[in-house]
Amino acid sequence: MPNRLANADSPYLQQHKDNPVDWWPWCDEAFETAKKENKAIFISIGYSSCHWCHVMEEKVFENEECAKILNESFISIKVDREERPDIDKYYQEVYILLNRRAGGWPTSIFCTPQNKPFFAGTYIPPESQQGSIEGMGLIELTKLIARKVKERDPKLLQNADEIENFIKQPEHPKEATVLKEEFYKPFLTQAKSNYDTRNGGFSRSPKFPHVSTLYALLTIDRIYEEKSVKAMVTNTLDNMTKGGMYDLIDGGFCRYSVDERWLVPHFEKMLYDNGLLCGVYTDAYLLYEDEKYLKTAKEIADFWYNYMNEENLFYSASDADSEGQEGTYFVYSYEEVFSALQEAGYNNAEQMCQEMDISHHGNFENAKSIVRFENGIPEWFDDVKIILQKLRAEREYPFIDKKVQTSWSAMLINSLFKLGAIDSKYHTKAKDSLDALLATMYKEERLYHTTLIHKEPKVEAFLEDYAFLAQALLTAYKYTQDEMYLITAHRLVNKALERFYDKGLWNFSDGEFSVKAETTDNTYTSSVSIMIDCMLTLSTLLEDEKYAHFAFKTMEYNSYDLGRRPIYYPYMLTQALRYLKEDRMIKSSLNNFTNNAYELAKIRFPFVLFKADESDAYMICGKTSCFANTNDVKEIDRLIKNSF
Repeated sequence: MPNRLANADSPYLQQHKDNPVDWWPWCDEAFETAKKENKAIFISIGYSSCHWCHVMEEKVFENEECAKILNESFISIKVDREERPDIDKYYQEVYILLNRRAGGWPTSIFCTPQNKPFFAGTYIPPESQQGSIEGMGLIELTKLIARKVKERDPKLLQNADEIENFIKQPEHPKEATVLKEEFYKPFLTQAKSNYDTRNGGFSRSPKFPHVSTLYALLTIDRIYEEKSVKAMVTNTLDNMTKGGMYDLIDGGFCRYSVDERWLVPHFEKMLYDNGLLCGVYTDAYLLYEDEKYLKTAKEIADFWYNYMNEENLFYSASDADSEGQEGTYFVYSYEEVFSALQEAGYNNAEQMCQEMDISHHGNFENAKSIVRFENGIPEWFDDVKIILQKLRAEREYPFIDKKVQTSWSAMLINSLFKLGAIDSKYHTKAKDSLDALLATMYKEERLYHTTLIHKEPKVEAFLEDYAFLAQALLTAYKYTQDEMYLITAHRLVNKALERFYDKGLWNFSDGEFSVKAETTDNTYTSSVSIMIDCMLTLSTLLEDEKYAHFAFKTMEYNSYDLGRRPIYYPYMLTQALRYLKEDRMIKSSLNNFTNNAYELAKIRFPFVLFKADESDAYMICGKTSCFANTNDVKEIDRLIKNSF
């Protein structure tokens, strides 16, 4: 019999509807029942493409003994972190408080019947395992908790009260520090300290792409032309696309690599990673003019349109697992590839397999291989890729989470507009996708966070939705000069200020869970830093200093940490540099902007905005005055450089 999740919209919750655990969705009735029956609450948070979430489902939530204990003594609540990031952020704070380290998913929280948390874990196996991170297995742990709750153990209840009181303490601002351009120097020192000189990237293993760090380095190189910066960026971007974490067959990046070489990933693909990386590879192409970066950016965009798109709306993620195992869809045996190449008429199939790192013993589990090129991709691979795609077409495709998510969709749309300045077909795609997103998620001037295609959205927007959508709208305005995009962005920023801003501090949500917004760039860029970006853009375009003031107050609130540990705030660092250097506005005719989009996108100075007027020439302006005029688009770079 399906449990209470059978009617949930969330694809993640739907994955658990047939578990023997009597799951509740997040709702008032669940908490009222816990109080009434004096049962402890078990909250399990995950997402549909999470590998370890699947492991916990298989090992624990499908386990009849585990389910029996949970059903008898607990109210068990399942939460999709992508649908309710406010709930997730709250309990991640609980995890950090209780464990003194960052958490992850699945997240396992135990609370009193009054919903006060007292224990937080991640993956918990059914039985105790020697050396396991969390200690007890779920069977032993739940029996112990059920007994203590039934006995109303005073120590447990006291601990829960203390934890709740600690979490509710207000955050006090640290001493403000004067914003300085020199903040980029400790950032470079810290980036170099973390940098892997051999494989690129800014950690050993597991290895994440650190998109905001790469973007900050590109910005610093554009302004200060640091040779060491270019080396870090290009080495990282080159190594990331050798194959493994980057899917050379279908396109698109997996979430992260478990090894330092970017070879073996967990194979889930997330919209936010790919949206942001599409932008970084586009920016790198515009700065360094390396065609392979443009090729990667286009392949990311094409993957999402070919595999993860419906009616110009983007799906949020695809899974790591298929046919019950991780990576099955993505990897190859030597025999199948060798035979396919021979059948296609290639006489040097053995050598080609060797170049693709496909061997009898494999570079992955069970003698399977991930396609990878250590020394550059040969010309013949474009044809061979089609053969490899046909082999994949015979397999079960990984599960796709078909949620549409406003913030993540806006990340890719923002990058597509930048890519559209190079290739106009992506400009059209970006515009169509932005219009579809607005029609779906922005109804009667109310913005929503997530929905399924053809369903009415229910979950209202969080700060990240306002921030990333406003940013995409302002980028759309830059490349289309359509005033409606500017007007809509203006409304969203005003609403975000009204709902989430308080004297330099931002909340992520303002509903059931009023959670502080992260200012550091973690899983992806901080929504606070994106709001600073949007406010600085509005300040210049609308000639309205109040937005610059709100941006400054936000940076001032975080200036103590920004000046000392800028590596944790790379996107905010770029906006601090922007605030100090000031935007440059280019005014010209719409025809000039349209016909010279590529040349204008290549301008080295990173903080440039466009505004259409009747002029045939290009007028270059600062915040308070215009200082140069030229008919030659290629002269703009020099004129901006001379303005400092």
